[in-house]
Amino acid sequence: MNSSDFLRFLRARSSVREYSGEPLEEEDIDYILACASTAPSAGNREAWDVVVVTDDDVRLELASAALEQVHIREAPTVFVVCANYVRSMSHYGERGILYALEDATIACTYMMLAAHARNLHSCWTGAFEEDEVREVLGLPQHLRPVALLAVGKGTPLLEPMERMPIKEHVHRETW
Repeated sequence: MNSSDFLRFLRARSSVREYSGEPLEEEDIDYILACASTAPSAGNREAWDVVVVTDDDVRLELASAALEQVHIREAPTVFVVCANYVRSMSHYGERGILYALEDATIACTYMMLAAHARNLHSCWTGAFEEDEVREVLGLPQHLRPVALLAVGKGTPLLEPMERMPIKEHVHRETW
């Protein structure tokens, strides 16, 4: 893949909130997780964990915890990406909290791109009641849910979302 193909690939990905409900193949799930495992991480601590949710009842509870966002219920698989503080803090102390959040975020980004590479659709969801998600999944205290990544065969937007011009984000040398 050349750089033009890569940019086209990235621009073709969008958040999708409508899914067919058709289950993912186990090989798709394995591929997405394998891609996440290649993500860079602070000190190679890999301070992230994922709960793969395919059960209808659990997805319904997650949708409730996610402020009733329907796509969490309708997507056949939801990857709950968590920061693992212990893995990072054991090496970096308090700074490890930030590193664990970054590790989880990068791993989730790789998962979105992996889904896109498999012609699947995804939607990163960060709006949820953290304690509810923790309770639904029985997460230990050293894990913090960072994102609910809905993945499935979906209905993409007909028109790409408008993006801010790059110059609105970039500052050179100083602000």
